[in-house]
Amino acid sequence: MFFFPLFDNNPTGRRPFISWAILALCILGFFWQLSLTETAASHSLYQFGFVPALVLSDATLPADMVLVPAWMTIFTSMFLHGGWMHIGGNMLYLWIFGDNVEDAMGSLKFILFYALCGVAAAFAQGLIAPESTIPMIGASGGIAGILGAYIMLHPKASVRTLMVIFVFFRFINLPAWLVLGVWIAGQFVAVPQALAGNEGGVAYMAHIGGFLAGMALIPFFKHRDIALFDRDLPPQKWSGEPISFATIKGEAKQRYRRDPLGSRILNPASSVPKKSGSVPSFRRRSDKKSPWD
Repeated sequence: MFFFPLFDNNPTGRRPFISWAILALCILGFFWQLSLTETAASHSLYQFGFVPALVLSDATLPADMVLVPAWMTIFTSMFLHGGWMHIGGNMLYLWIFGDNVEDAMGSLKFILFYALCGVAAAFAQGLIAPESTIPMIGASGGIAGILGAYIMLHPKASVRTLMVIFVFFRFINLPAWLVLGVWIAGQFVAVPQALAGNEGGVAYMAHIGGFLAGMALIPFFKHRDIALFDRDLPPQKWSGEPISFATIKGEAKQRYRRDPLGSRILNPASSVPKKSGSVPSFRRRSDKKSPWD
């Protein structure tokens, strides 16, 4: 069973300019990656991706490949992606859930919050194998932090969702705690299998680290008048009844016609690049593939 969120019904009090900026930078970064040759794309993973051995161990890149300090790759890696599905999934979750989290704390604090969740995600993955020379790329860690914050803030929020069960699917209305709870549960379930392999893949520990960081940080970053767990809302019942495609289409059309950027303002005023034969040589030999988070 898989839940694919489409949009929520949770309006905000301001436009989420930082969320939009992160989304735009990720898309620009991805198209920059697509413009590179195979060799340059492969090298960019090591130059701008988070490589645990470069940050947590004593491995180094050849001097002519170093473009930014190793510690800075924790942040540059958050704007690179490994394929259309990778960036599409990340940007969808950022689009749906980022605005409410940014609204709960303000733009400036949201920048710091997002960065800290990205750092927590990188270290959660890197500390498992600090000598790994596999680059990690993607905004998933920071976005996982947003999801962790969202489930703490608005677990009762209604999310229009495409539910897929094998070859069957239907549109339903679900609470955010269930949609995001299933997502993070899936990350925990996948960890043992991911740790058993050594060829790269999805950085599940980065997702978990970012999610837990978001949950832990949101009480300190949110505005004082914002209640956790939607305490100011009455209990809600969820029928789980199927929703027709025509209804979903009509809601989306009405919503984006009213607000093309889909920000739902309450008050308008107020997969990895292809491998090339040229991989940078570390001081320790490794022939592992590159993962994406």
